[in-house]
Amino acid sequence: MLDSNPLLDTPSPSKHPYLSGNFAPVQTCFPLTPCSYKGSIPIDLAGGQYVRNGGNPVINNDESARESHWFDGDGMLSGVLFRRVAATDEGGDGDETDTIIQPEFVNQYLLTDVYRFARANHHWMRRPFMPSISALLDPCTSAVRVLSKVLRTVAMVIFSWLPGWSKTKVKRISVANTSVLYHDGRALATCESGPPLRFILPSLETVGWFNGTTDNEPSGDYEKIDGAGAAGFGGKGMLSFMREWMTAHPRVDPETGELIAFHSFSVKPYVSYSIIQPYGVSTSPRLMSVPVPGMACPKMMHDFGVSRRHTVIMDMPLSLNPLNLFKGKAILSYNRAGKARFGIFPRYHPERVQWFETNACCIFHAANCWDTISKEEDLNACKGERLATTVNLLVCRMTSASLIFNTGNLPTPVSKTPIPPEYHEEEQCRLYYYSFSLTPRNQRILHQFALSAIPFEFPTLSPAHTMTQTRYIYGCTTTSPSASYTSALGKSVKIDALAKIDVSTLIARGAAPDNPSPPEPIKGCVDTRSVSDILTFSSSSPSLAEDDPIKVFTFPPNHYAQEARFVPRKNGVAEDDGWLLTYVFDESQIDEESGECSEGAKSDLWIIDAKGMREVVARIRLPQRVPYGFHGTWFSEEEVLGQRGDGSMSQPLEVLQVTAV
Repeated sequence: MLDSNPLLDTPSPSKHPYLSGNFAPVQTCFPLTPCSYKGSIPIDLAGGQYVRNGGNPVINNDESARESHWFDGDGMLSGVLFRRVAATDEGGDGDETDTIIQPEFVNQYLLTDVYRFARANHHWMRRPFMPSISALLDPCTSAVRVLSKVLRTVAMVIFSWLPGWSKTKVKRISVANTSVLYHDGRALATCESGPPLRFILPSLETVGWFNGTTDNEPSGDYEKIDGAGAAGFGGKGMLSFMREWMTAHPRVDPETGELIAFHSFSVKPYVSYSIIQPYGVSTSPRLMSVPVPGMACPKMMHDFGVSRRHTVIMDMPLSLNPLNLFKGKAILSYNRAGKARFGIFPRYHPERVQWFETNACCIFHAANCWDTISKEEDLNACKGERLATTVNLLVCRMTSASLIFNTGNLPTPVSKTPIPPEYHEEEQCRLYYYSFSLTPRNQRILHQFALSAIPFEFPTLSPAHTMTQTRYIYGCTTTSPSASYTSALGKSVKIDALAKIDVSTLIARGAAPDNPSPPEPIKGCVDTRSVSDILTFSSSSPSLAEDDPIKVFTFPPNHYAQEARFVPRKNGVAEDDGWLLTYVFDESQIDEESGECSEGAKSDLWIIDAKGMREVVARIRLPQRVPYGFHGTWFSEEEVLGQRGDGSMSQPLEVLQVTAV
């Protein structure tokens, strides 16, 4: 039975660019529903599930358009299960080429405390539970107005705990709308404003919060190992819920299975660090909210880097500080004249952090991180000396925080502080390479330059190669010559192309000591071609383009994608032997006059050959559209079947449910 949302009002006529068209929320939740498709679904996907997270506001903001932000919405998961229906092996030779795969679509709200409170009290709630991020960004919003919004949220939290006032208690204010990952038998949804929220595959139903201890899971050995009843990420006490806020992109080491995460909060030490081992593993220390020294103020930290031996914290000049209100600044503020700082420390020793400073920038996503080990230091490892000569980091680097403002339909503030001439850069978001020397006598940034001039965001790579030196990074780009993941006020950024970058080749080219034209530090890039230049070369010289370090896949006119996810081919030989999965929407389904999607508009899930970046091997037709959202991941068949509980897809753990009203 479909679950419709009675709280979602008609979109505002103001046409907020990130709340209209296919950015607008959907109003129906589907259970697992069979889908039709064209093409051939790779056998490698059988039994697995692709799931993407994104904001889908349960209540539209009834204030002005500037009081809404793309990042505000309640978390909604949209997934496609590749159900293994049957397999035949009439010849007895073990060939499974006749396996039948039936794709099934499902979407579900994440049942956060905030979502359940809104559903339980829909008869009087006319505004979202949380203040819009736009209110925290807009320097024109008075401190009194912002405080009134914050106090309203605080009051509702208090009232939710009063006897007889509400059936739903608000323990945490996270909307869990940003990303998803798998760790130690748990599928988790994340957001900076709280701990992860566990859900069950493949139904996507909510289980409960995970803050380093179990929540809503059956008793037994798991609880003994995980420390049920013990303090979670935030410790204990009245404000513990604020100290357990976690970065939206915690990392899982594919070899050790460790979950590595940062937590940020508004009081000293501002940032802490946690490592959670998988069940039954005790070969490395379990760290729970260990302070990271060296932070001067609260920060908005979306992502970070992790290699096999080191962790990299990114301290950008982007503060999330309530005290800014009393300084005449917005709570969420970017200092263009400030410094970008990278803190690097051995994985289990945050107290040994080393800091590196460079020009201001804004980084939301790290693509990969790895160590370069010298033979001399590797031989001296037994003496307790540092193992890594160099820590390498690939990130999507923006020259400003304009994307944060544009997605809230706000103009980017003009800095009142004079910006040094050396800080002036063109507005762009590119794949950047940083390398940091950790040698005590030579601690410095060795390299910092862009690998390509094309816009590049939402990176993905082969999961088996993460935290090691990889060759290929995939990401989203655009064919528009003027787009750089920023846009003019009142317009939105859309993805009409995917890029595959041979980072090993471009790094070697840019860092070569005999390079006659090395990239300029910070402002330079190795490959200066535009997307148009790359496409022209590919079409005019297809044989030579096979060795091009940059390949671009373009979508048909009016078709726009979302973040792609790389899924490796089973028993594949090459690193790029696999597939890219992405949701695609044909915007010819949008009414030109109203700017809204037509009734019955639908999206597809495309499966693209990642090796050649040319062929779409299958297009799966979904029963409804999937709004442009944030991050997703691939859950393998082994992960779907290996979830905590009884390990059965058909009999998951007890889940939280909300009755439709």
